[in-house]
Amino acid sequence: MTHVVTDNCIKCKFTDCVEVCPVDCFYEGDNMLVIHPDECIDCGVCVPECPAEAIFPDTDPAAEPQWLRLNQEYADKWPNITRKKDPMPDADALNGVPNKLSEFSPNPGEGD
Repeated sequence: MTHVVTDNCIKCKFTDCVEVCPVDCFYEGDNMLVIHPDECIDCGVCVPECPAEAIFPDTDPAAEPQWLRLNQEYADKWPNITRKKDPMPDADALNGVPNKLSEFSPNPGEGD
């Protein structure tokens, strides 16, 4: 089992979750984070830390299969992130806006 990051992270990219991850399994894209499913130990400490409530166990209905695939694919391409950074400029305004997948950027972030 693993946890996955879903669409509410898109264009928010709060990084509170990466600070508490004991195995550093978060990877940074241009406008969202993903969790590497092969590295996640399913501890769940990241879930309550996410201001966007965008992290779910892969068994939760909110973690649709597309999100597990997206997390897997981009965790293999993007740089690892282990430290908290400032969220995206419009993060507070976009937090909770549904259906942001069309805004997803495949480009990598900066990482640590």
